[in-house]
Amino acid sequence: MVDYSQHFSEDVPSFFRSPVREIFKRVDLSRIYSFAGGYPSADTFPLSQMGALAGKVASKYGSKALQYGGTQGVPELRQVLSDRYGVPLGNIQITTSSQQGIDVCTRILADPGDVILTVCPTYLGALQSFRSYRAEVRAFPLSDSFAADIERAAREVRAEGKKVAFIYLIPDFQNPSGETISLPMRREIVETARKEDLLVVEDSPYRELRYEGEDVPSLYSLAPERVLHLGSFSKIFAPGLRLGWIFGPETLLDAIYVCKQSLDLCPPVFDQYLAAEFMGSGALDANLVHTRSLYRAKRDLMLSLLERLMPEGVSWTRPEGGLFLFLTLPEGFDSVAFYETALSAGVAYVAGSFFGAGANTMRLNFSFMSEDRIREGLALLSDLIRKAL
Repeated sequence: MVDYSQHFSEDVPSFFRSPVREIFKRVDLSRIYSFAGGYPSADTFPLSQMGALAGKVASKYGSKALQYGGTQGVPELRQVLSDRYGVPLGNIQITTSSQQGIDVCTRILADPGDVILTVCPTYLGALQSFRSYRAEVRAFPLSDSFAADIERAAREVRAEGKKVAFIYLIPDFQNPSGETISLPMRREIVETARKEDLLVVEDSPYRELRYEGEDVPSLYSLAPERVLHLGSFSKIFAPGLRLGWIFGPETLLDAIYVCKQSLDLCPPVFDQYLAAEFMGSGALDANLVHTRSLYRAKRDLMLSLLERLMPEGVSWTRPEGGLFLFLTLPEGFDSVAFYETALSAGVAYVAGSFFGAGANTMRLNFSFMSEDRIREGLALLSDLIRKAL
């Protein structure tokens, strides 16, 4: 038998499996109540328009839509993004998903042993990427002292003879917590980044999914010279297209441009033209009205059900947008150990410890299932938790 381990690179031991993806390998999502993934609702996909949209792309762009494209992305999509967000064309790079955006930012900025500063808890997929490059993660709660914690940590890292690669944040409706960073705190973070000569990777896949409250300026808008801003079509159009974008300083984007040439040559060209036509025609905005209304109702339903069904001692976040709620259960509750009990009963979630939070936490998604299945699944989960406490 071949011992393949001797052939692996030194990076391989740093990889770790996503518990969410492992769930999807084990079970048929249609047969369980899944609060686990970050899946958008299929009801938000513009299926009725896709045939005409694909035909328009084929007619308008011809064979160009099926040919290799530029590594930066097709000019038409970059222009639509420029027009929508007011970002110069030279500061826009298209990516094959925003997950790739996280990965290429880490790849060009972090060496093994470098430190990435972030919030605790934070996005599991980002932690996977950071650790695959053997970076060290130091995380802090999102409190009033967060900017001061980042400043202190940056100085400690330098005193240890190490480098801070960057600050990683999801400022809008964070994954997993659902929290949004306030404007005063964003200004403090930007000021700290300038003071300590730090870069920021701003991951914003949920920014367009606000259901209440006022929009908060992005970190990129506050400090375009310091921030790499990641966006995604996965939550606002269709995740199967695997398309995202990066806004940032041209020097940093040029390094990403060269890096991407060794990864995928170019983002999917036909998909880019679909996105350009969908966004540029106004169809995206029309679809977002429906999407926000649907998700707002699901969030409100889940909040009301939690209030009614969860036992005493359980608390949760109340996000103004996004796809997730974050539950905190009484001390001593182990959501990892409890998971097999829940899954055997037919309900799935993601334990908060996978995001760096305490063992007594869990993330629940409200976008994927229908309202009826949310009701049934949350009743089941609440009953199981009540029995376990």
